[in-house]
Order: sequence, then structure tokens, then C-alpha cells
Amino acid sequence: MFSLFQLKKIFQLNENFFYWLKITFLSLIIFGLILSLVVSPKDYLQGDTVRIMYVHVPASWLALMIFAAMGISSIITLVFKIRVFTIYAKSLAPIGFTFSLISIFTGSLWGQPTWGTFWTWDARLTSMLVLVFFLRVLLFLVLVFLLLVLVFLLLVLVLVVELVEVVEV
Repeated sequence: MFSLFQLKKIFQLNENFFYWLKITFLSLIIFGLILSLVVSPKDYLQGDTVRIMYVHVPASWLALMIFAAMGISSIITLVFKIRVFTIYAKSLAPIGFTFSLISIFTGSLWGQPTWGTFWTWDARLTSMLVLVFFLRVLLFLVLVFLLLVLVFLLLVLVLVVELVEVVEV
């Protein structure tokens, strides 16, 4: 039933499809940024600051969608025991963190000329800041886990070397 999610099939997709997908998306992102930041006209009320919204809004939506995809992947892992979705959730965390930071940074750049301040403790702003902290803690925990595994492997290696030395004597 879940044969599509086997690692062998995913790695087969990786050979050709993802290469062209990356090139296509990168060219579309560059084209979209040029259109939104250079070609688009000024707003009659906000002037050039409205162009920040062309980066801020998609970054916010992507950050929230990535966070939702991480949650769905984790639920699928818990319910169906498909281990690939754990890898999906872990690999989405840095991307979501990046888009959350872009969202907060561009929102602050837009808020200064519009509201007169870089930050207000609005619910939307605070929830995005909480999301950034959550993703940062998640990335930190993954790093700590990897370091603990590395330390454990080094200890096992040291024990094996000592056992070999004892057996040789």
C-alpha cells in the first residue's frame, strides 16, 4: 500500500527529477524577485515599501505551510510507522526556520515606515516569533542528538580498541 514511500523509489526520483526541479524553481524565484522588487510600480500610499510585501507574505505563508507539513509528517510517522516521514519533518525544519526569519525580518522592515516601529506585540508577530523559537529548539535538539550519537560511537570505538589491546596481551 505504501510502496511509493520506500527509500529505493525516492532515491530513483532523486537522480533526474529533482535536478530539473531545482533549476526550474530557482529560475522562477529569480524571475519573480526581479518582477516584484524592480519592475512593479510604486504604491500611491506606501511608495516603495509595498515591494517588501512581495517577499514578506510568501515567506510567511511558506513558513506556516512548512510547519504544518512537519506536523502532518510527524502524525503520519506515528500512525502508519513510515520512517521516511520522520526524515521529511527533520529536513523541513531548517527551511521553515529560514522562511520564518525572512518573514520576521521583512515584516520589521515594512513595519518601520508604516507603523513607525520595528516591532509590536501583536498576536501574528508574536506567534511567528514563537514559531522561530520552536524551530530553533527543534534544530538544536537534532544537533544535540547527533552529537550524543557521535560521542556514543567514539566511546564504543575506544572500548573496542582497549579490548583488542587486552586480548593481544
